[in-house]
Amino acid sequence: MLINLNTNDAEANLLYAAFSDRLIGIVPKMGNRHGLIAGATGTGKTVSLQVLAEGFSQMGVPVFMADMKGDLSGVAKAGKLNKFMEKRQAEFGIEYGFQAFPVEFFDVFKEQGNPIRVTVNDLGSQLLSRILELNDTQEGVLTIAFRVSREQNKPMETLDDLRKMLTYVSENAQELSATLGAVSTASVGAIQRALLRLEEEGGDKFLCGKSFNVMDFIKTRDGKGVINILAADKLGNSPLLYSTFLFWLLTALYENLPEVGDAEKPKFVFFFDEAHLLFNDTQKAVLDKIEKIVRLIRSKGVGVYFITQSPIDIPENVLAQLGNKVQHALRAFTPKDQRTIKSVADGFRENPKFKSEEALLELETGEALISFLDEKGAPSMVERAKMLSPAGQIGPITDEERREIITKSSFYEKETPVVKQREVEEKSEPKVNEEPKVEDKNAEILAEVESIVEEMQKKVDEITELKNKITEMRSVTEDATEAKDTIKPYLSEAKKLKDDANGLYKNVVKTVGASTDKSLTSLLKKGEKKYDDAEKALDKLKTEYDAVFKKLSDLEKKEKKENEKKKKWWYNLFISILHIFVPSSKKVLKKKR
Repeated sequence: MLINLNTNDAEANLLYAAFSDRLIGIVPKMGNRHGLIAGATGTGKTVSLQVLAEGFSQMGVPVFMADMKGDLSGVAKAGKLNKFMEKRQAEFGIEYGFQAFPVEFFDVFKEQGNPIRVTVNDLGSQLLSRILELNDTQEGVLTIAFRVSREQNKPMETLDDLRKMLTYVSENAQELSATLGAVSTASVGAIQRALLRLEEEGGDKFLCGKSFNVMDFIKTRDGKGVINILAADKLGNSPLLYSTFLFWLLTALYENLPEVGDAEKPKFVFFFDEAHLLFNDTQKAVLDKIEKIVRLIRSKGVGVYFITQSPIDIPENVLAQLGNKVQHALRAFTPKDQRTIKSVADGFRENPKFKSEEALLELETGEALISFLDEKGAPSMVERAKMLSPAGQIGPITDEERREIITKSSFYEKETPVVKQREVEEKSEPKVNEEPKVEDKNAEILAEVESIVEEMQKKVDEITELKNKITEMRSVTEDATEAKDTIKPYLSEAKKLKDDANGLYKNVVKTVGASTDKSLTSLLKKGEKKYDDAEKALDKLKTEYDAVFKKLSDLEKKEKKENEKKKKWWYNLFISILHIFVPSSKKVLKKKR
């Protein structure tokens, strides 16, 4: 029987996504149990993402998508029947219905959509410090800056506001240290450089003093959920900014949405394309936060769907929470790839009709292994199925069509983003005194390098101090177990100090690299020597640790032998006494032997 997929079928009550020997779809109330769309390049992940997003929108569920390749804007325009779709219609025994969906376009860079902005205060010190990859000392200084900002009622909205506050903290370090903790000028400098890196990636356009209300994403229009599309093709090239945006967005949704319990359908659905960018080189503290939010946000009616090439791109603790899976073909070029395929296949509930491991290598474009949660929340038996075609256009709309949607949006700001006339005018204006004098620039670089070298010397001193502690401990320690437990933290801290010294050295090279000034070159050599001293100190520390550990191991072995001798001596003494007072015991013992 021919059916139109875009009519509300109350009896079916599924979000149709694929066809095997029957239609396969997501149970609406399980839509917030999160999901995964995975597969090698060119296997059809983007189309599968579009099919699911359109399905949720049709149900009246608002959607957010990060569009990494610019292909998803086609949902704003009705698709058209082609020969491939006609063939699929006949094969499936269904009839496609094409339609456009309500869309909002956003762009952090204000080029392909309306801007999304947030203040520095809204982002918070902890999240910002993780994004900037600050160490514990630097994070402490940043926290002090946020604390002073609150106490003095001077909100930090932009990166410039944060820079000014850091300068104030540095200039008043002695006074602040008495009540809030030590403030290192070198740490302030490190934070300033990290902010510069973030700004170069476009962070000043995101952290620019105007908070976006994430609840504005949750809208419907004519009974359909609005599909919010973030232009992320350029954003994906700025991993720090991309991570900043995703962390803030997830956190803001989690903090602002109320608990809804078990609803009939999700309140909001999130799709993150190229999900590996969210997890690559991310510190454990941030990964823990992501895991926590993904685990708890479903109780607020939000479903999070990750799109990536391989499931192993997703940390196991997060992957375990993704209930609805669309797995496209994988490639096996290496032994590692083969292990991945086996691992993915083992994650499905087995279907006796085929072997998942073999199917993963045979799937054609647009075909996938699918397992959605059933009404009770249990994974369904894996199905080998062909994805349905989207109701919207496959591929991007034109620039003119995008411009029309942006300018008609309630988010549209006249000075952004389409024409960008003001930016064009600013570029055409003559720039007065833009570049500082060479002498001033060299003086600034010189001061910065001196600060770096000074900080490096402190690290060398700390490593030397740790070495002395271990040497001293080695001479006075009697208890082997206590000694081991005492040494290990020292070695761990020493390794951290070496990493810090390595980072400082890289900063020296980066700062001086382009300069030919002799004084700067001399400082670079000085920095190299300090770094070499740090490495030598750490090597000595390792030698000390190995020596003490060997000695302690020998002590343990010796103590064990002595204990065995003592036990044997007491046993022999007991037997001798027993033989004296109970002569018959000799016969009993002989029988037992």
